[in-house]
Amino acid sequence: MSMNYFTRLTHISLVLASVLASGAYAEMDHSNHDSGAHEMGQAQGGKAPDNARDPHAYSDGFTLTEGPYALPGPRQLRLADEHRFWAIIGDRLEYQEKSESTVFDLQAWYGTTYNRFVVKTEGDSVDGALEESSTDVFWSRAFNAYFDAQLGARVDTYDEGENRQWLALGFQGLAPYWFELDVTAYLGDDGRSALSAEAEYELLFTQRLILQPRIEINLLGKDDPENGLGSGLTNLSAGLRLRYEFSRQFAPYIGVEWSRAFDDTADYLLAAGEDKSSSQLVAGLKFWF
Repeated sequence: MSMNYFTRLTHISLVLASVLASGAYAEMDHSNHDSGAHEMGQAQGGKAPDNARDPHAYSDGFTLTEGPYALPGPRQLRLADEHRFWAIIGDRLEYQEKSESTVFDLQAWYGTTYNRFVVKTEGDSVDGALEESSTDVFWSRAFNAYFDAQLGARVDTYDEGENRQWLALGFQGLAPYWFELDVTAYLGDDGRSALSAEAEYELLFTQRLILQPRIEINLLGKDDPENGLGSGLTNLSAGLRLRYEFSRQFAPYIGVEWSRAFDDTADYLLAAGEDKSSSQLVAGLKFWF
């Protein structure tokens, strides 16, 4: 009986508390509350209140050029694409066993993301003597996120033959499906013209073991008998190089290179007692810093 008594007493107390609370709520003035709810349902407009948060507070008040916290003197906050950087890239530095020659293919640049000074040089030497080389000097301008347009000049040097100078216009970058392209057209004296195109691809077996197919073609607008080159497609080379990257900056490789001369260029080689095509093993180093 005592348990039923306390149960009923607790129930009555809860009912009375509920009635008193509802009555007190009914007597409250809700005008301010309703007005605030209505205002929150609309976009804020007009002048910001005096206690509004400083819009520059997230950056500690710093702006690039103006405002109460701007730094004096020249602008000091600079983005990464506004800075000047440099790099030297050795795409190929290799020994070719059949021709017993050392081949180099290097590139260096200095500048910003959008404008750069670029130097490319490649050639080969035998017994420490430079047989032939070509050097391009460019102003390079990015025209989208993947490609640079390049304008400049090129100098070809030959141990046996006549040196050539060219005006150069081309592009370099990353094509769809991750093909690296480098295409350049040349205009020389006496109506000479040429075109060079190179493509590379990297196939990753692991993060360090990488197979790189590479192909290069060269075309000439008119015969150059002094240097043993004919018009049209002069030569084509294709190779496979397997490298191991101890780091991104140091990667020795081994591979195979096939090359072939065509048309009049092949005839010049045959007349000189040389083969118009060859295949050979190569070993070298890819690096950059």
